[in-house]
Amino acid sequence: MNQELENEDFFRQLELRRTRALVERDMPTLEALHAPEYELITPAGKVFSRQAYLQAVAREPFYAGWEAAGMKFRISAAMAIVRYQATLRFPSGREVVCWHTDAYENRADGWQAVWSQATELRVRS
Repeated sequence: MNQELENEDFFRQLELRRTRALVERDMPTLEALHAPEYELITPAGKVFSRQAYLQAVAREPFYAGWEAAGMKFRISAAMAIVRYQATLRFPSGREVVCWHTDAYENRADGWQAVWSQATELRVRS
């Protein structure tokens, strides 16, 4: 395990790299940045395993865009939590604004996402 404590800018860039890879369907980057036991909980409450999520991204465009704003961090030598508001755009034209939280662990091969959870923000009209 790499014992060097990374800073907020490192995790901001790591999260932007991961989300850009999701939009661009960059499978080698996605495979490297998601731990084997990775799980995503979507705004609708659906749970995706790493395998199911990456297969869905590889099969057809999953995201049309992903914007992150106001990232906050909790960082230790072994784990980092990244939380921010995200605007997710889907190929269907649907847009979801949500709180997005990612948990990263420092592994032998580097930092990998182990959990992601999105909670939709209901916009009041």
